[in-house]
Order: sequence, then C-alpha cells, then structure tokens
Amino acid sequence: MTISRSRVRRRAALLLATTLTTATTLSLVPAATSLAAPAQPNRTAAAASHDSPDRPLVIGHRGASGYRPEHTLESYQLAIRLGADYIEPDLVSTKNGVLVARHENEISTTTDVADHPEFADRHTTKTIDGVSVTGWFTEDFTLRELKTLRAVERLPGVRPGNTRYDGRFQVPTFRQVLKLAVSASERTGRTIGVAPETKHPTYFDSIGLSLEEPLLRALRRAGLNRRRSEVLVQSFEVSNIRQFARRSRVGILQLIGSSGAPYDFVESGKPRTYEDMVTPRGLRRIARYADVLGPDKNVLIPRDANSYLLEPTDVVDDAHAAGLEVMPYTFRDENQFLPADFRVGGDPNAKGDAFGEYKVFFGIGIDGVFADMPDTALNAAEWWAAGELRRPAA
Repeated sequence: MTISRSRVRRRAALLLATTLTTATTLSLVPAATSLAAPAQPNRTAAAASHDSPDRPLVIGHRGASGYRPEHTLESYQLAIRLGADYIEPDLVSTKNGVLVARHENEISTTTDVADHPEFADRHTTKTIDGVSVTGWFTEDFTLRELKTLRAVERLPGVRPGNTRYDGRFQVPTFRQVLKLAVSASERTGRTIGVAPETKHPTYFDSIGLSLEEPLLRALRRAGLNRRRSEVLVQSFEVSNIRQFARRSRVGILQLIGSSGAPYDFVESGKPRTYEDMVTPRGLRRIARYADVLGPDKNVLIPRDANSYLLEPTDVVDDAHAAGLEVMPYTFRDENQFLPADFRVGGDPNAKGDAFGEYKVFFGIGIDGVFADMPDTALNAAEWWAAGELRRPAA
C-alpha cells in the first residue's frame, strides 16, 4: 500500500457507496457475547494486498504489544507474522544520538534499569513537555549502556502473560527495526511498512539531540527515502513533521490528541489546539504537508460519562474531503480499553467484544487502525471487507 491522494479518493468513493448511515450502523452491532475476540494470536484470514482499497490497513501498535513486551524486535516480528501491514516504533535518542525504540524516553516501566545498581546515579527528575517526570532517561545512556538493559512488560497487571518474556529482549535501534522490515518483506513477498513516531521532538531539540536528522539518515541508508517505500513518519507535534515533509519523500501522519495542543504550539505560544486542527479549515492545513490523520479514536466517536459511544463526529468525512486518510489509535481487546457498549463481564482485563467496536469504526469510513492485537484487527478488517463482520463457524 502506498499512501496517496488518489487512494484516498478511491477509498472514499467505495466507503460512500457501501457504508451504512451512522444510526443504522450503531443499531446493527450484534450483542457483545456473539463477537468475543480470540484470546490468543490466531491468523485465520489471508492478508489482503496493501494496494487493495477494500479493507482498512492494520498498523501493529508498538509491534504486537498485546502479546509481547512492546517495542522489541520480537514484538515487531510477531506483528508481521500476524499479518500487520505496518509496524510502529516510537523513537527516542540515546546520549550519543542513536535512535532507539521506546514508548517514552523515561524507561523505568519498560526496562529493568532499576535492577542495575551501576545506573542508580542516573535516576533523576526532568521536565518533559511541561510535565515533571522522575526516572531514568534514554538520553543519559549511550547505546552500549542501553544494550545491557532488557525490556519488560509495561502493563503487567493488564497483561500478566507477557511478563514471562521480561528480561529476554534488548532495546532495539531504529536501524534494526528497518532491517527487520526489509528482510521480512523479502522473505514474505509482501511489503512490510514502518510507521516511526518521533517522541517529544521539541524536548530533544532543546538538549541538542534532534530526532529528524538521524531518522532521515536511517531511511536513506535503508533505501527507504522514496515515495513508494511504505514509510509513514508520525508526530503529535507539527513543526518537525512539516520540516520533515519538505526534506523527505515518505508519507507523513499527523497525530491528534483527544485534548490539549501540540507541544511545539504550546512552547511557541500558538493558540491552536488539537480541536482546532480537526475543523474543516484545520484539516485542509494538515493536508498541505501530511497524507494521513491519526486521531485518538474518541475524536471520531466520543464517549459519554459512562464510556458509552455517542454519535460520530464529522472528522472522517471532513478529512477525506481534505484529501487525508484517517487511521485512529489505539484499538485493544481488553474490556478496560473498549467502550462500555462492548465490554463483556466485569473483569477489566478480560477480552471484550473488540469486533463490535471495529464494526462501528469501520462503518464511519476509517482507512486503518493502530492495534495492540494485529490479528484481531486484521480479521475484523477482512470480515468487514467481505461484508460479514462476525466470528467464523467453529
């Protein structure tokens, strides 16, 4: 799949022809118990071509983070095996300017750094994007030092099964992630996309560790700085990816939070918020430099005070009209992450009716999803495209 404006128009036409009205879509969602998500990775449907406009794309959020500690090569490998179209590394910098894959630059919840007495003196408090954060930070470690650490499950209470992998996997570099994607593409015969997110770019600029230059160098070195390279560079900030768009040939994805504003806007005193950015005018501005909109899914379908879904907003239609694809985040199978409409039973960590949620969101015309469980997302996308979003017969 190559992100292009023509693909947006093809998909928009298809969805306008096939999508139910909002009210009908919401009313046709089956009871939660009839669409329970699979408990383990289970690829039951064949992957569609990236170039096919008839199913939403699946981005393996931090790899297959529902099944392995996030941002490890093993998590990305599993996402590929489960059929993800893209894998998504969040990028932060080491002390010596090497990009590594971590959800945040503070690593106390994603590595075993606290168990390393040799790094006890690195424990500190910093202000990141206006927020005081205490812990250990990647920018205080060389790559060689970071490689002595091991990844751990970030949500052990939610995903205790993943803790059996604690201590087994290293922190990967971005170049290792790119090498994995390229080699997997050659091995499988299908292109594995990469969607790197630059984390806290204003902060890293402020300490002399800009993320964009090493990101572009890594893409060039891997032969991926080209229009059909299946790369989507993301950011919650704006100025850095606008600059990156001018300097590169890859796809650009503008992330949108459910509240607040891009930190570069806050830092520079610009009054615009994420809410302003998803107005028709704001979306036309984004379309000048980006190809894809990546909103929090609550921006597309808000929830009430009890977490039940409300009526969809106009953001998907407005984004398509501006020439943008729409790929919201983050879809997860556990009850606590699902709208109340699709929770099953009282255990917040049990699997709920993820397929019911996918059906509603596919029904408003989204083009792809960020998913912790890529197999669930892919099955839902393929069943949706086939017109039968339901569990296969046993």
